[in-house]
Formats: sequence, structure tokens, C-alpha cells
Amino acid sequence: RSADAPPVRVGPSNAAYVIYTSGSTGRPKGVVVRHGGLANLLAFHRGETIAAARQMHPGRRFRLAHTASLSFDTALETLLWMVAGHELHLLDDDLRRDAAALVRYAEQTGADVLDVTPGQAERLVEEGLLDRCPPALLMVGGEAIGQTLWSALAAAPDTVVLNMYGPTECTVDALYHRLSDDPRPLIGSPLPNLRAHVLDEHLNPVPPGVPGELYVAGAGLARGYLGRPALTAERFVADPFAPGERMYRTGDLARRRTDGRIDYLGRTDHQVKIRGFRIELGEIEHALTAHPDVLQAAVLPHQDRTAGNRLAAYVVAQTPLDPAVLRAHAAATLPDYMVPAAFVTLDALPLTVNGKLDRAALPAPEFAVATGGRVARTAREELLCGLFGEVLGVAGPVSVDDDFFALGGHSLLAMRLVSRVRSVFGAEVGIRDVFEAPTVVGLAQRLDGGGARLVLTAGGRPERLPLSFAQQRLWLIDRMEGPSALYNMPLALRVRGPLDPVALERALGDLVARHETLRTLITEQDGEPHQLVLAATDAPLPVELRDCTAESVEAEVERAARRPFDLAAEPPVRVTLLRVAADEHVLVVALHHIVGDGWSMGPLLSDLADAYAARRGGSLPEWDALPVQYADYALWQRELLGDEGDPDSLVSRQLAYWREALAGLPEELSLPVDRPRGARADHRGDRVVLPVDAGLHRALVELSREHRVTLFMTFQAGLAALLTRLGAGT
Repeated sequence: RSADAPPVRVGPSNAAYVIYTSGSTGRPKGVVVRHGGLANLLAFHRGETIAAARQMHPGRRFRLAHTASLSFDTALETLLWMVAGHELHLLDDDLRRDAAALVRYAEQTGADVLDVTPGQAERLVEEGLLDRCPPALLMVGGEAIGQTLWSALAAAPDTVVLNMYGPTECTVDALYHRLSDDPRPLIGSPLPNLRAHVLDEHLNPVPPGVPGELYVAGAGLARGYLGRPALTAERFVADPFAPGERMYRTGDLARRRTDGRIDYLGRTDHQVKIRGFRIELGEIEHALTAHPDVLQAAVLPHQDRTAGNRLAAYVVAQTPLDPAVLRAHAAATLPDYMVPAAFVTLDALPLTVNGKLDRAALPAPEFAVATGGRVARTAREELLCGLFGEVLGVAGPVSVDDDFFALGGHSLLAMRLVSRVRSVFGAEVGIRDVFEAPTVVGLAQRLDGGGARLVLTAGGRPERLPLSFAQQRLWLIDRMEGPSALYNMPLALRVRGPLDPVALERALGDLVARHETLRTLITEQDGEPHQLVLAATDAPLPVELRDCTAESVEAEVERAARRPFDLAAEPPVRVTLLRVAADEHVLVVALHHIVGDGWSMGPLLSDLADAYAARRGGSLPEWDALPVQYADYALWQRELLGDEGDPDSLVSRQLAYWREALAGLPEELSLPVDRPRGARADHRGDRVVLPVDAGLHRALVELSREHRVTLFMTFQAGLAALLTRLGAGT
């Protein structure tokens, strides 16, 4: 700069620093923090935290222990205290990570202000911090505080304890709460000049007591991500409550109390789906830390190759706890699908250099360990023990007294067990048998009283292949309503990188050759439908290649997905490849429901991927031959259920049951309606939003848990009761 250059004026919107935080894709994000955010944070500490500490310790010049890594934005917080005239103690990495050494240091030097994560605070309390050298001020942040730590800190008589919450994108801290007599953890209220909103997916405020996503706005907001405009636009969105300003989407789930203060409920991206249920991991962790001996808990999903996605709980307790005790404690307040399948007790949860939970360092759980009880006494019990172990993936041999569900089983695994038992024993056993007799010895007794079950095998085929009952239902709908897209099952995949359309088309040919159902027509003869399986050479599956722009992809996908199938004239699968650019395509696979369901998409895509990889390499896919095809299943089902004219057949008994159960059912529910019923169903619907306040929701959850059912089942029963009240009968 030349000597006569004008001075540089730094305003509140100018960048103060850039700090990098981890990204979900593995690419760090550089957060550009403003001078105005730092100034607001300093004003908060001068007016709130320092003032609160001085009320309890008047006239003291505080000594701050710098306990955070310099890669953690909270490290800047203690630097602000130094600017405000207080003494800063710089600690090396070994000292700040050693809880016992840090307590000794505070005892020797009089360091009386600490800013730590809950994991660090837990260890400091265990080492006697509150008894030997209680700090004047303890700030805790970075993660959620467990109930046990909250209670211990709230009871500290000579220490001001603040629970701090804030993403890096909002200049270190956004909300805070001073621990006092509040019995449950919360993150409190926004800092001065900041705002906090709890919103639904449409950016509408949710009522008090209802969970929503937390957004923060105001003076502390960062400018965005360095060199990442798209990511900045995604996370820093327009504030509908302050025109011209932005707010930051935290990705945290929160709930506003009636007094305006806010509860932290966990990450929105920490929702997982287990057995079809959407689960908040934070809710399970909260339930576990409610146990008087549990200090900390972390719950993670774990993909098990044998049993699928299951929950594992990692627990730090002040006394040794048996996993059975923890399971019983969790089951007392949580529905069965939220009870972890494995419990791992640890001396301490592993932490990252920033003092947060290091999820990658948690040990692999053992989901089920057999008890080592009585061994099998008969060949049947021995086979059942093997099937229990195979389905559950347990460690060690299963005893005849081991409970299927205590070993980590659930309803989906029970269905898999039933299938394996039927296959191995050729005997009739149902899902109810597993629930009522969940041990090997109990299930063996059920098998003794059950009849033999027809085994599904490939055999000779008649000239006319019948439809399965599921196919017959869909064929009837198709005949009544005519060809439509009502039962189309579309799947769209965006493919980035080089794509070989020729290899793809050949792979699809391999797929059609492997699965007869993909080349099956539904034809009629003498008014009766039957399956017509075409030869693979007569049923090529061409790829319809179309060029389209990025803006028209959605419309083109919908167009391909909504094209009806003529089940009597064309195979029930269609493939469209949309070329957006040379290295970007969208593959649309449309499948009619008459040959597939949601589960079918997994094997379909797996086989397609194998075939495409082989064809790209210039070879044929190496597959084991399928033992049966869908046509074999349709024949087996007809033989198993028998003839409706035979009163002793299984289908006659099932029809008799349903005729009795549905006797007197009106053809149409006589309900008060606001418009006449159309002559034909148009399959259009609507949604009516019915707000449920926190008190009603809590009562519904308690009612569901009391009866061991899901909340959905309770609502379904409520709907039935409503229809009855409106005159629909029972």
C-alpha cells in the first residue's frame, strides 16, 4: 500500500476469520465469520456470563483455562475474555485432554473459568472438579448434556453453569441457559440480537411442545461458506420473518416450551429407519440416561449382514450394569422397535480432538449372545437351534431355552425364521407361533402338532399357466378400469460419469432372460386369464434413449413413469435413458405391480448392476440358476390353497373365516359427506392437517405403550371409532 492510500475501514459485515468444519460429504466447509458476530459475542459475555460470575464472586479477575483445540471455534470464546481484561492460561494438548491433570492444574493455579464439552465435563466431575476446586464459571457446549450430568452441575453451589448451544455458522454460540432448578436439560434462549425459530418443513412455526427444525438468525450469522455458493444458498435461507435477512438451517431437531425456552432433541439427520419405523436416536439416548446409574449414552444404527439394520447402545455407567437391566429399563418407556438390540458398556465414550463423540471409534457391538443353556436333545431341536443362530447371527450356540426376541429378534426376522422353518421341515408354522412360543423347545412342540406344508419346487407346467391370486387381483382392476399408470412402479436413478448404452441394453437382456416374470404377458382364453411366458429371444428390452435438458428432467421422468402398460401385448417392464449431458444420465425403470413390489427392486437392481459390470468388461454375468420362477410359485400357491369347491381345502377355510368376519358389512359406508360420490374412482386425494398439541400427543404415546402397539395403530383405531360415531357401524 502506498503512504497516501485511504485507510481500510472494517465494518460489521467484513470477514473476521475463516474456520473449517466437517462436511457430510467428507469435504470440509470454510465458514466465513463476520466482525459483527464477534462483537456481538463479546458484548454477550461482558453483559451476561462475566456479569453472572461477578454476581457470585464480586471483584474477581477471572483466570480462564484454554481447554479447546484451536480447530474448534469455541477456542475463540476464551480469547474474547482475554480482550475483556481477564487472565488466559494456554494449555498444551496433553494437559487439556487429561481430566485428572486439568483438575490438578486448576487446583494449583486457581483457574476458575472453563469452557468444555459435556464429555470433558463428565470426566472433570468424576475427577472431583466441583469438590476440590469449583470454578466460578463453567460453560458446557458442543453436544447435548445427559440428565445425570445436568443434575450434578445444577446442584453445584458455588459455580455458575451455562449450557451453550451454537453451530459454527453462528459465531460460536446462538442460545444459552443458566442451570438452576430446571429438572430437564434445555438449550434455553437466544443470545441478545439473535433469533431462534422452530419450523416445520414448510418454514411455518410449530406450536409449543411440537418438534421442528431449529433455525437461527441475527447478528451472529456468518456470511456463508468460502467458495461454496450452492452450499451457502442451501443452508443460509431467506428469513420469512425478517425481510431482506437470512437465517441458518441448523439441521437440529428442537421443541419450544410454553415459556419460550427451547429443548434440543437431536439431529434431524440422526433419524434412522428400522423395520419401517422412523426413529430419533436422541429419544433413545434420553431414555437410557434417565436410568439413575447411566452417566452417558450413545445410540447408533449398525448394519448387520444377517439381520439387517439394528440399533446398538453404548453406555457409560457409574456402576456395572447388566445388558438385561438396560434392556428392561428401555423397554419400560420405549416401544419394542426402539429398544436397542445390543448394549455395550464402556468406561468412557471416545471423543474427537474437539471433545465430541467419536462415533467411528466405538467398538463393533455383539448383537446377540446365546446363554449357553440346555443343549438340543432331538434332531428337530438341533435344527431349530441352527436356524435361530442363522437368522439372528448370534455369537455362540443357541440353547433350547434361548428366547428369539431376547436374542435381538423382531417381527421381520420372525417372518424370516418362519420361512426357513417351513423350508427345512416342510411343516406349517405361522408368525403367531413364534410370538407365542419364542424358544426352540416351544417352537419344536408347535411343529409336533402341525401338519406338513407343501414345498415350493420347480416342476412340470400345464399348457395354461394360472395367475397367482395377487396377479389375478391386479388383472381384474386392469380389466375394469382399462390400461392406466395406477399400478406403475417407477424407479429413477441419476448416473454421473461415463455410461455405455450398449452394455446397458445387453445387461437388461440378461436380466429378462434370468427372470421369466419380466417377459410374461397376461392373456385371456375363454374369459380366463393366464400367464404367457415369452422366450428370451422374443422379448428384447430396448433402452429408449432420449436427450433432455436439466430443466426438463423431472417432466421427462414423470412422462416415462406414467405411460400405461398393455399387459396382454407387452412385457411389464420398460426402460428409458435420459441423456442430460455426455457424463450425466437419468435411468428410468418402470415396472408394473403385477410382476414386482417394493422388495423386488433390491434384487432387480443388484442383478442389473452385476450384468452391466460384466457386459462392460466384455463377458457374461456369472449367476447361479434360479431354483424357481414366479410361475412355479403361482402353481404352488394354487395347489397349496386347493379348490374353492372343496370345503376342506385351505382356501375354503380362509374364505369361510373372512365371510364370517365381514358378515353384514355394508357395500358403502353411509357417512355424512360434503359432495356426492362419483360413479368411478378418480384416485385423487387430499390432505387435511390436524394439529395435535403436546399434551394429546403424550397421552396417545402413553396409551400406545400401555397396549404395546404403535402410534399408527392407535390412530387407526381412533379413525375406526370416529367412523362408527358418524354412523358407519362397527
